[in-house]
Amino acid sequence: MRVIFMGTPDFAVGTLEALIESGYEVVLVVTQPDKPQGRKMELMAPPVKNCAISHDIPVFQPKRVREPEALAQIKAHDPDLIVVAAFGQLLPKELLDMPKFGCINVHASLLPKYRGAAPIQWSILNGDETTGVTIMRMDVGLDTGDMIAKVEIPIGEEDTGGTLFDKLAQAGAKLCVDTIPSIVDGSAVYTPQDESLATKVGMIKKSDGQIDFTRSAKQIVCQIRGLNPWPSAFTSLRGKTLKIWSAKAVASTGTAAPGTVIAADKKQLLVQTKDGALSLQEVQLEGKKRMAIEDFLRGVNVEEGECLGV
Repeated sequence: MRVIFMGTPDFAVGTLEALIESGYEVVLVVTQPDKPQGRKMELMAPPVKNCAISHDIPVFQPKRVREPEALAQIKAHDPDLIVVAAFGQLLPKELLDMPKFGCINVHASLLPKYRGAAPIQWSILNGDETTGVTIMRMDVGLDTGDMIAKVEIPIGEEDTGGTLFDKLAQAGAKLCVDTIPSIVDGSAVYTPQDESLATKVGMIKKSDGQIDFTRSAKQIVCQIRGLNPWPSAFTSLRGKTLKIWSAKAVASTGTAAPGTVIAADKKQLLVQTKDGALSLQEVQLEGKKRMAIEDFLRGVNVEEGECLGV
């Protein structure tokens, strides 16, 4: 069976590898164009492109997949099935109707919850205990197509956006290759999404990492976990950016203003929030390396009564 794979970031690499290992004939990989990154703004290839090249699979990188020239090139590869995982562009109806068995998407949430971008981060940001992956038949809407298969994944208390990303990538790859045979033999069940339960989420911005200490300690911990490794949660200390990579919510009966340091010694740094206190575990001051709070406090003398974020 001739398969075209469409994907861009690391999340999609596992699914492409699983398709190849399962013996499917991946005739073309479609991914986003190379983009400038880093201080030198050097062009960097998407992870999926690198994976395809390592397997000698042709790569196509259209700026807009809906352009006639792009559609013609994809059609020339005569796909039986198109598999999509975090591609980054909406597919037009002409493309969706092209393959014999349609287009399926590996989506990192339990649809209809978290349609749109960054579903992995949002599940942690919102304090969910469970998330998962949905294989869906694509239509012209944004993650609105019929669901074919799901797998649930618990969110651990220590999970970050990064660790959960890896778990869901692995689960999605397996679920995809396990689901394709039922699509081909006609036994797959297509379940419409309940629109009354649908939620849509947007892309994460760097500014989303700024900590607001008038929120509860538990909410801020979710923010720190969900935005690790990117864009990371941050505040400021004495005018310098202070990234907080890890923290715990602890009880506090203090009356200090949110953002105030209420305890500081050689082993701990507690910051008052609207509800409870934030015990910083791993931080990174602007211009310094990431370090455990004990190491940080050996080099920086933080005093009770100081305020973060001002």
